[in-house]
Amino acid sequence: QVQLVESGGGLVQPGGSLRLSCAASVIYFNTYDMNWYRQAPGKERELVATIGRTGDSTVHADSVKGRFTISRDNAKNTVYLQMNSLKPEDTAVYYCNAARDPYYSGRDYYPKKNYWGQGTQVTVSS
Repeated sequence: QVQLVESGGGLVQPGGSLRLSCAASVIYFNTYDMNWYRQAPGKERELVATIGRTGDSTVHADSVKGRFTISRDNAKNTVYLQMNSLKPEDTAVYYCNAARDPYYSGRDYYPKKNYWGQGTQVTVSS
């Protein structure tokens, strides 16, 4: 049973910081791209940041660029989202996602995988 467990959410004042963590109980964690999404009330889920399998490549949404940083520790099967200079519009449920395209290793086929965490609430308010 694959599980992604987020932690680190909470209530913070504007301008404050939070660090989200997502611990993954998945075999071969380093074969997954890891993503953070968020969904605010009444809005669609949006991609916040993504990090490649080795951690060398990252992409951040324009709305969080320069304020949020995604990182990963493959030895701990964990991905992080450091959030600084938080704004009220960052208020949302934040979800961790693990995604892997299908691939072959030798003659062994590994199918497409996509897993989600349960989400953690981040509220930015004075």
